[in-house]
Amino acid sequence: MTEKLSDTARKTILEPLLTNGWSLAPDRDAITKTFEFDSFVDAFGWMTRAAFWAEKWNHHPEWSNVYNSVTVTLTTHDVDGLSSLDVKLARKMDSL
Repeated sequence: MTEKLSDTARKTILEPLLTNGWSLAPDRDAITKTFEFDSFVDAFGWMTRAAFWAEKWNHHPEWSNVYNSVTVTLTTHDVDGLSSLDVKLARKMDSL
């Protein structure tokens, strides 16, 4: 079972994400980032690659796409906040 991140885990594993463009959502226990691409096709292709990982890990992002940008919010609804699954998916998204 997935668990909500502890205060200690938040300090250690969230920090690298927060220095790489992710930010804490102001109104809930979540992280968010907007990815910018050269074109709509590039943005959609990235979303497709990310979707395969999300499905494989059964952890699906909240996201929206407008032309060449994709805004992502990650949180684990089962624990009502951030978990290691969010960190794992954020790292994967950054690497795609």
